[in-house]
Amino acid sequence: MGVTRGAVSQWLKRARVEGVEEGLRVHPASGRPPKLTPEQRAQLPALLDRGAEAYGFRGQVWTCKRVGAVIRRTFGVTYDPSHIARLLHRLGYSVQRPVERAMQRDQAAIGGWWEQRWPALKKRRPTRTGASSG
Repeated sequence: MGVTRGAVSQWLKRARVEGVEEGLRVHPASGRPPKLTPEQRAQLPALLDRGAEAYGFRGQVWTCKRVGAVIRRTFGVTYDPSHIARLLHRLGYSVQRPVERAMQRDQAAIGGWWEQRWPALKKRRPTRTGASSG
């Protein structure tokens, strides 16, 4: 069956202790208990709906780092940013990534560069003439 002796030993022990039917039933892995209680998790949408600026952040964008800071301040619990993304997804939120641009950005100058300068700099694909160079 492709299982270890240890697994078979555990199955037999459970069958003896709990009975064959209950002992051999599939048991979901317990895993680590959640850091936030279900009640705390239920409070998160209300906290996030207040907006990022309500917690002293500049702009209304919620990043994983910002959500993590709010969770740490409110509940005293720390999470890795990658887990915060999964937590937000389960709550129906999407992760936001701020667009970082210079304050002195000149959109008209950028557009002109793309229209005039970029075509001259862009590498052109060599055309095949059909003649072999070897």
